[in-house]
Amino acid sequence: MCSSDLIMLTYEDCVELSGLTNEEIEAIAEHEHVPNIVALELGHYLLETEAGVPAIKEIILDDIHEAEACGNLVQSAKLKLVLQHFVSQHPYHEVGQ
Repeated sequence: MCSSDLIMLTYEDCVELSGLTNEEIEAIAEHEHVPNIVALELGHYLLETEAGVPAIKEIILDDIHEAEACGNLVQSAKLKLVLQHFVSQHPYHEVGQ
């Protein structure tokens, strides 16, 4: 195989394949204190497991509580929108279940 035959995925390609949005990945990265690419891998893995959707929901909720505890209402509001979108895209585990 020639090097000209190799295809490289960009970060954006990985995001599109992950089933997550940039904001959801950023929330996971913030919670886990890891780079976004690692959070992307973790999030994609979690989505493939039975407990993954509830786990990601809890991660986002933890981030919301942390933002509120720090008085960062703008970040809290942003994360609430991220959670709302996540739940709408992954209805298997709705808020309150």
